[in-house]
Amino acid sequence: MKNYTTVEVDTDLLILGGGMSACGAAVEAAYWAKQNNLKVTLVDKAAMDRSGAVAMGLSAINQYVGLKDGQNTIKDYVDYVRNDLMGVTREDLVASIARHVDSTVHLFEKWGLPIWKDKDGGYVHEGRWQLMINGESYKVIVAEAAKNNLGADNIYERVFITEPLMDGDKCVGAVGFSVREEKFYVFKAKAVLVCMGGAVGVFKPRSTGEGAGRAWYPPFNSAASAYFTIKCGAEMTCQEVRFIPVRFKDAYGPVGAWFLLFKSRATNAMGENYMETRKAELENWGPYGKVKPIPANLRNYLGMLDIMEGKGPIYMRTEEAIANIVKSEKDPATAKKKLKELESEAWEDFLDMTISQSILWAATNVSPEEKPSEIAAAEPYFIGSHSGASGAWVSGPKDIAPAEYFWGYENMSTCKGIFCAGDASGASSHKFFSGSHAEGRIAAKAAIRYIVKEKPAAPSVKADVVEKLKAEALAPLKTYEDNVNKTTQPDVNPNYILWRPFMQRLQKLMDEYAGGVTAQFTTNESCLKRALELLALLKEDSEKLAANSAHELMRCWENKHRMYQAEAHVRTVLFREETRWPGYYFRADKPKLDPAWECFVNCKYDAKNNSWEMKKVPIKKAL
Repeated sequence: MKNYTTVEVDTDLLILGGGMSACGAAVEAAYWAKQNNLKVTLVDKAAMDRSGAVAMGLSAINQYVGLKDGQNTIKDYVDYVRNDLMGVTREDLVASIARHVDSTVHLFEKWGLPIWKDKDGGYVHEGRWQLMINGESYKVIVAEAAKNNLGADNIYERVFITEPLMDGDKCVGAVGFSVREEKFYVFKAKAVLVCMGGAVGVFKPRSTGEGAGRAWYPPFNSAASAYFTIKCGAEMTCQEVRFIPVRFKDAYGPVGAWFLLFKSRATNAMGENYMETRKAELENWGPYGKVKPIPANLRNYLGMLDIMEGKGPIYMRTEEAIANIVKSEKDPATAKKKLKELESEAWEDFLDMTISQSILWAATNVSPEEKPSEIAAAEPYFIGSHSGASGAWVSGPKDIAPAEYFWGYENMSTCKGIFCAGDASGASSHKFFSGSHAEGRIAAKAAIRYIVKEKPAAPSVKADVVEKLKAEALAPLKTYEDNVNKTTQPDVNPNYILWRPFMQRLQKLMDEYAGGVTAQFTTNESCLKRALELLALLKEDSEKLAANSAHELMRCWENKHRMYQAEAHVRTVLFREETRWPGYYFRADKPKLDPAWECFVNCKYDAKNNSWEMKKVPIKKAL
């Protein structure tokens, strides 16, 4: 700890993160910064080429509206998102992203991303909003454009951000440490754009042992965005809306292509299609049980009911889907060729984005054209970009947003000068990766405009503040060094807790009391209050986290960040007295949809008093 030097970096706009929204922000901010003689700096926890949720690749672009082709309208997309989130969505934010996302997709293709084309040269759709791609190098291509526009001198990789840098109630940057060198960084900025992803590992994963680190959403996303905005005092929204994807079991392979492209169906072990046998259950969920497509959480819920009745496992009928497509070919030779194409596409879907699923299929002798594969609900995740909605409460665009949702600059949080995009911004789900990139562009342009118009003063932070933040960031190293020799085993010590048992405690309490996998995603008021009691004890013990290396120091801070996301979630689920998203979570004591709760639930943390403010916010129509 004594060897860590302090490095101060002054900039105008600080972009935190290296994923898709950060890459979009980098491209856009660099352009407008050059017009105004401003400096833009980007800080990434990893390396941009393989950073973020698209790190491994992707087999489809999930948001392409097709406005130029007249395929859909912005309102069509807004309606789809609102219905899927059971009525709770910021129409202004969704519309803002939808009107720009096509141009972002066209940029991807211009930069070299291979998008599937049909015989007429049009895009091949996986579904209404999805395009098929050869996306193993998706992130590499997008990151290259970001790096070329921003310049290597303005990019800091392998730097983990621990805390916002505050000047009173105002955020003026961020601090963190290198995981490769003994350096503590102080980034001072006139505006900050938060793009550090969502959260995995808050709940105990379904996979255990060797597979404990496997998740559908990348395990290195550890609530950094939520922690940063919560600690700044920004208003947060939809913290109860966690996402539970149904994916191929154990390796979390994607199911979208099978449902949308191959027209497959899922059945229980008896061969029953739960979407048909349990159709009557949809009537219990108001108008949202009648919309098409059926909301993702309700599709989950119907399958979960079969599991709870002992009708599992649930299978994706891959062999049936392939056989049906092949049967449509009348010529035997053509049918044989088609079968080979489908086999190749089935494997490529995994190889583009979830290689472990291909390995698991091979290891368990699964041939998708011959036998079905198990699918299962994963553990809960916190993401504002996919089918979840958790994130910061941000301003909408002036030309669309209702007056209550606009406060000067697009995607600015309730903290002046703090902007959010991707998983960091809430209530604007179904932007996925292309929409996150587009939102990064929107937020970056607004942030530059904020700096130009508002002319915030260059931040000045006192030396003692910096030293205090440095001591807090590196404290786990000191705790370990001071106490490791007091016991014969370094992992058994009454003076500290290591990151792994700390994480296991967090995951266990969230799993059992906040509706995780082993609780069948079910909770109630008593369980949630018990979760808060245990989280309070965990927060006390977080001051005794210990690390023996920079890598373990990062793990300590990751779990501290997760702890705040966990508390925001528990408090919000407890505050919302209904079950609005069965299939994501079920409150057994409030088991029905309540029209009085068709609203946003927002929360705000007061760091000085360690207290939370909870409130209802009305849903305003934008279109």
